[in-house]
Amino acid sequence: MVEDFLCLLKSSKYVIALTGAGISTPSGIPDFRSQNGLYSRYPEDVFDIEYFYRDPKGFYKFWKEVLLPMADVKPNAAHLMLARLEQNGILKATITQNIDGLHQKAGSKNVIELHGSVYEYHCIRCSERFSLSSIKNMIENSDLPLCDCSGLIRPDIVFFGESLPERALYEAQNHATKCDLMIVLGSSLVVYPAAQLPFIAKANGAKVVILNKGETGFDHMCDMKIEEDLSVFAEKCFAVNLGLFS
Repeated sequence: MVEDFLCLLKSSKYVIALTGAGISTPSGIPDFRSQNGLYSRYPEDVFDIEYFYRDPKGFYKFWKEVLLPMADVKPNAAHLMLARLEQNGILKATITQNIDGLHQKAGSKNVIELHGSVYEYHCIRCSERFSLSSIKNMIENSDLPLCDCSGLIRPDIVFFGESLPERALYEAQNHATKCDLMIVLGSSLVVYPAAQLPFIAKANGAKVVILNKGETGFDHMCDMKIEEDLSVFAEKCFAVNLGLFS
């Protein structure tokens, strides 16, 4: 299966990746919907925009316990594999549903963050921008991060109930239209509009490979399905190589 996957990569001219929470679980970041995922421990509406405004203290308690530790997590072999493929001119773009910044930590440059980033923040009243480190300092002495104008500060992530950034979505759809191979890594493909991207790719003649433990919404249409720990599979790819990572 590893050699088949690498041969498909090698024969493709325009490869893109779509990543979800499952690519980061080997790094220690929990996913959402698995048996031990975030939704087994926190309210399922914790990422709803209405929840944020209704109970910002509750959200920032969740932020302290779950989102803040993301800053200390290191990328795993799967992130490094995608970064190396980009550096070698094989992978054109990585489209991610994740907010953890691990693709950039691994060395990827062309990353389209559909759902924003845990590293960026702004005041909802005056739009002043803030870094993760400044929010961390505020939270050490308060339940909420507040701007000098007394406005509530929110992370630059896309909450449920909000639209995806138009530019990011346009770029993602454009790549999906142009690619001849899409690799989906660690996404169950149930959250739209990201889940629509493999359908766009397939409709335009591309092949779709899914690397994910468990079923996805595209299993019946994909050209190859690999159910394995993504970090372990990436290590096998590095070992076989076929000249892709040298």
